[in-house]
Order: sequence, then structure tokens, then C-alpha cells
Amino acid sequence: MRCFKLSARGVAAPAFSSAATPVARPRRFTGASGIRRAALSAVVALFLPVPLLSVAQTADKWPSRPITYVVPFTPGGSTDVIGRVIAQKLGEALGQPVIVDNRPGAAGAVGAAFVAKAKPDGYTLFGGTISTHAINASLYKSLPYDPVKDFDPISLVAFLPNVLIVDPNLGVNSVAELIALLKKDPSRRTFASSGAGTSTHLAGEMLGDMIGVKLTHIPYKGTPPAMLDVSSGQVTFMFDQITAALPLVQGGKLKLLAVTSAKRMALAPELPTMQEAGVKGFEMASWQAVYAPKGLPAPIAQRLSAEINKILLTPEVKDKLSNQLGMEVVAGSPAQLAALMQKEIPRWSELVRKSGARAD
Repeated sequence: MRCFKLSARGVAAPAFSSAATPVARPRRFTGASGIRRAALSAVVALFLPVPLLSVAQTADKWPSRPITYVVPFTPGGSTDVIGRVIAQKLGEALGQPVIVDNRPGAAGAVGAAFVAKAKPDGYTLFGGTISTHAINASLYKSLPYDPVKDFDPISLVAFLPNVLIVDPNLGVNSVAELIALLKKDPSRRTFASSGAGTSTHLAGEMLGDMIGVKLTHIPYKGTPPAMLDVSSGQVTFMFDQITAALPLVQGGKLKLLAVTSAKRMALAPELPTMQEAGVKGFEMASWQAVYAPKGLPAPIAQRLSAEINKILLTPEVKDKLSNQLGMEVVAGSPAQLAALMQKEIPRWSELVRKSGARAD
């Protein structure tokens, strides 16, 4: 206790605070007091770098065991496909297995909450989406995680537009004809989605808001049952990914009317955008990204971002995600992903407010 008291007093003492202090003043550092001060300086110098050294040492040893990549949706969807492509290639690059762990539920909120509580040591990654890190923030009254405060952005992956889908027997051949039907016949004002809180849900809400018609949302547990009811005429229309719809379109069971992105898709260049089809200002593309729990050491975050960007820009991966799944692979830095979230969260919050959409 005595040593601590003297050290504290020594640190606080103003050694050269007065202009009238004689030049000989530094002699006060000699003797027992000077020795104690020198010892204190040595101790401070010894301990200050320890946190920085431990972070660097942690990064040098990482990864020393398998990494878990959490996908917050069921197997087979776009987030799952992306996760498995990244996991395989990232494991090869890092020399450790990257294991995909599917934790579906509540538009991705179940998996996101799990990762938010995980240790930020580089051994848990998250396949985030427009739902988990933008839409859910306002759609759920009580969200068990904070998309900004609980996560470190690692890399933007891709944008994925949806397409407007109807039953071929509905009798409409364009977006304009569908809108006319919705305005004329209240019994047809229904739309399906792959789940409450998904981009497919909010796309339907956006259309209703823009054309001034109150639509009834019918959520399903996944895309297949939703498309089945649209193809049978039980629900009027839905928005979803083109790759999920193509088999039924080719079989004559579904019809595509438009794409939600600002420009046409390479997979279906003949398909007009919603804006070209007459719904001015309608632009929407869901997005995919990679996150880690908040507090990830900077060297690990930087390496993960660099490795994932390299993977995404290889011809093999770009071909799989672009040509086979209809995605626009963009990659991107943590800062770019953070900037996207700053724009998207308030955008969807405003639509949720106006539409009255709720998921709980």
C-alpha cells in the first residue's frame, strides 16, 4: 500500500510546472524518490504494450481449429449456397475446416442472435442478409440482437434481385395488367412470401404502397409452398428469386412479369424491370454479406475480408453465383458494408412504418 501511495503521488507531482523553477530542479529526481519514479516508469513501459502484443499473437496463431459459419436459413436457399461456397474456399485458404451451421427461424433472427452472443475470436462467422441486418431492425418489436452494435462487418458478397411471379392462368401478361386487376378485384389482393420479414415480403408491401392498394400478405415457411399456392391460383402473386422460379416457369406453371433491380438480369434479359414496366421508383435487391461477432481483433477481420474478397472474385465462384444463381457478385470492404447498412436500415424502417407490416 505504501509503495502505491508514493507512486501515485510521484506521478501527480508537477515536475516543471513553474516558470520560476531553477534549472537545477531536475536534481529532485535523485535519491529514493527518483528511484521510485524510475521504477514506476519502467513498470508502465513494461505493461502498456501487453494488450497490443496479445492481439497480434492471437492473430498470428489464428486459426488453430475449425471455424463455424452460421447460416440463418434452411439448407438450399441462396444464403446457404453462398455460405457453402465461401466455407469450402475459405477453409482451403486458411488451412482449417469451415463448417456450415444452419440455424433458421424468424427471418434469420434466431441465427443472428446466436452469433451476436458468440466469442469474437474469429471462430464464428455469420451469413447475413438484407433481412437480418436491415429489415428486421424495424419489423420486429423485440429483436434479440442489434444489427449494428452486435456485429463487425467483414465483407459484402452479392446483390440478388427478385422477380414478380404470377399464375399463367391468372390472365395477366404484364405488370400493368396485374395492377389493374388488383385495383379492380379486392378478392385478388393477396401475395405470398417465403416468410415474414424477408425481402420477398417487403417487396410485396412496397408494390401495394406504390400503387395505393392495401394488399394481404400470406407468409409461408419457405419458397416452395408459396410458389405452389401461386401456381394453383390460391394466391395472386409473389416476389422471389429467379432461380427458385425457373423450373416452374419452364414447366408452364408460373409466369415472370418483371425484375425488381434497377437493371435487367443476365439470366433473363427479356424481362423488364419494375420501373420499365411502369412502377416508377420501384427498385429493390436483397443482399448477402459476411459478419462476425462485435469485437473481432482487427488483424483477423482484415485477413478474413481479404480472403473472402479473393474467393468471390475468382472466375469459378463468380460464374456459380452469377450465371447459375442470378446474383450480382460485388464483394466489398467492411466500410462499404457498414455504409450500405446505414442507408438500408432507415429505408426499410420507413416502408415498415407506412405499410404497418409486423413479424411479431
